[in-house]
Amino acid sequence: MQRYSLAAIFLHWTIAILLAFQISVGWALEGLGARGFALFQLHKSIGITILALTLARIAVRYWKPRLAPVEGGWQGALAKTVHGGLYLFMIGAPLTGWALVSTAKVKVPTLIFGLIPLPHLPLPMHGHELAEGAHGLLAWIGVALFLLHVAGALRHHILLRDGLIWRMMPARSPVLILLLPALVLGGLALGKAILPAPAPKPAAEAAQLAVAGNVMEAVENEPAPVENGIDATYSAAAGADNAAQPEEKPVGPPPAWTIQPGGRVGFSVGNGGETISGSFSKWTAKIAMDPDHPQSADIRVDIDLASASVGDAYKDGMLPGDEFFDVAAHPSARFVARGAEKAGANSYRASGTLTLKGVSRPQNIRFTLSGDGATRKVAGSATIARAPFGVGNGASSTGLDPKVSVDFSFSATRQ
Repeated sequence: MQRYSLAAIFLHWTIAILLAFQISVGWALEGLGARGFALFQLHKSIGITILALTLARIAVRYWKPRLAPVEGGWQGALAKTVHGGLYLFMIGAPLTGWALVSTAKVKVPTLIFGLIPLPHLPLPMHGHELAEGAHGLLAWIGVALFLLHVAGALRHHILLRDGLIWRMMPARSPVLILLLPALVLGGLALGKAILPAPAPKPAAEAAQLAVAGNVMEAVENEPAPVENGIDATYSAAAGADNAAQPEEKPVGPPPAWTIQPGGRVGFSVGNGGETISGSFSKWTAKIAMDPDHPQSADIRVDIDLASASVGDAYKDGMLPGDEFFDVAAHPSARFVARGAEKAGANSYRASGTLTLKGVSRPQNIRFTLSGDGATRKVAGSATIARAPFGVGNGASSTGLDPKVSVDFSFSATRQ
């Protein structure tokens, strides 16, 4: 029996294996949220690969036309319909997926296997729902056609025994007739095997914990009530001390400090059992503070949100979008604090206000000073609830922890 060309055979089985993998992975992506980010990028890469291989397969068909059908009637018509539908699916599914990504609110960059950038299609944003619906519908149609194609091959080989399947084998070998279909099944199994483990907590419980965390964060970051300019938390103790000691003389303006190059402002957040860490490469700080009289401190830090990076091109491309920092509308974040207090030897606590994405909320920071004289080293941290600021407000952020840890370190010289 005449066989297809080796090029056609190679493309047929390669596409079949990749389709099996895509089918296995695709249905699970929607519920993974941020935990499935890397898998989503792989899904896009393989989808574009299938598109390219399908176009090559069509070119091969023009170069070496398809072999004559072995049966006619309705069975032959059905076989032609399934084959034609599969070609439409293998072209349409990647194209609608590409359109879906191109019209999404969050512009996630696409690098084919992390190497080749794929530009977004010039499509209007209002076409996103149409692209999403078409992609999902084509996926269902593709699964049905895939199963019909397999059923037809089994019918010819097992029931009709006409040897049709050998036309798509590089050689008439019992090893190949077992190996190649096994590789297709392997694509299905691999897709299931690489799916991230289930989230440690049910979604409802996680949502409750997130709400509770935000409430606790609001309580923690709410400045203590002030009575006549004195922190009420310490007013009773301060009153007792003042009754026994003479009033302290007022101090002069605190010295200003110049931030030296080489400092760092970093952040990290849990993501379904792993941690995503990054930093801001551009930020400025204006600090006036007398370490012996921290109550006179004046602190202001401005962060360029567009400079955020987690060391991954895909994720870095998402950070400036609406789902995270919305850099176009809110290019910077600012923390301002008037006054600080000692929290221990060389350690301090400052209560101020963080403004991020147009939202201002109370925020605490803790920091330590080391060294003496005109140069000091500063290191500190803060915990920020992201939900009140609308950071991570989309489907790709569902696996992120509700709180983000921020750390900073730098050297400063007294002016």
